[in-house]
Amino acid sequence: MTDMEQQNGETLIKLANYRMPFGKYANKRLAEIPDEYYIWFQKKGFPKGELGKLMEMMLEIKINGLEYLLDPLKNK
Repeated sequence: MTDMEQQNGETLIKLANYRMPFGKYANKRLAEIPDEYYIWFQKKGFPKGELGKLMEMMLEIKINGLEYLLDPLKNK
């Protein structure tokens, strides 16, 4: 496994388990948050830093119906 593959795998595990730190969906896994929330952020601007990047990735995953790929990675 290359460093890039390992980094991508670690990012997916983080994405599967990361919890929203604030707001209406505080402490919910990003995968549990409705699509509409991400679409609103897409229009208004995602937060800066890691959270924003993870939210952007989650929106892409949700748009493409790929949330099921994260299920085996939860709590790893």
